[in-house]
Amino acid sequence: MHVLFTRPIDDSKDLILKFKSLGHIVSSIPVISIKKKEYSKIDFSSFKGIIFTSSNAIKFLDIKLLDKNIKCFCVGNATELLAKEKGFQNIFSAEGNVNNLKEIILQNFKSSEGKLLYISGETITFELDKFLISEGLNVKRVINYSSDPIEKFNEILIDDLKNNVPDIVYIYSQNSAISFKNLIKNYNLQNHWMNTNLMCISEKTSSVLNDIKWKKIFLFNPGEEEYLLYKI
Repeated sequence: MHVLFTRPIDDSKDLILKFKSLGHIVSSIPVISIKKKEYSKIDFSSFKGIIFTSSNAIKFLDIKLLDKNIKCFCVGNATELLAKEKGFQNIFSAEGNVNNLKEIILQNFKSSEGKLLYISGETITFELDKFLISEGLNVKRVINYSSDPIEKFNEILIDDLKNNVPDIVYIYSQNSAISFKNLIKNYNLQNHWMNTNLMCISEKTSSVLNDIKWKKIFLFNPGEEEYLLYKI
């Protein structure tokens, strides 16, 4: 099958290699760019737990003064892997599902333990901090990166996309969906997707692209990409 990934290349490279090793044709057209945002100095000693809903949140966080034995809650496998590489010792992972993540946090962190630090991007699909606060936890959210749409693409890539329409497209965020939809409209690709399966990380994400005619739309959690190949 021909698979298209739309995340920044650093976030997709392991999956690209994996899918190629399985004999699939793989294309990569990143539709967003990730940029670091400046944030106020953090007194890490004030927190007894830390939450990451993206590996980018770890990449752009200065953790030299952070106790790596702190309870570390990660949304999925890629985030967990990077947390381990950075030296975190006490990791709880939700395997890619923010709904599972909130339950894991509630099961493993009590309000009596102290404050939680939530590191995230500027745009989030679920307001995890507000949910946890409503459950009685003390949470501070710090934004340390943004996801900016890419508006111009290499014409050779676009021509190749027109001539070799993917069987599967993976979309990982609402921002990515918006940017991918703009790509489709700006390059007159609206009628190319009737035999393509769209894989989206959430209903909010898929709703952006609902007016495009797809073969089928699936929802998935990061880490399930290979498994989904066998559902088609």
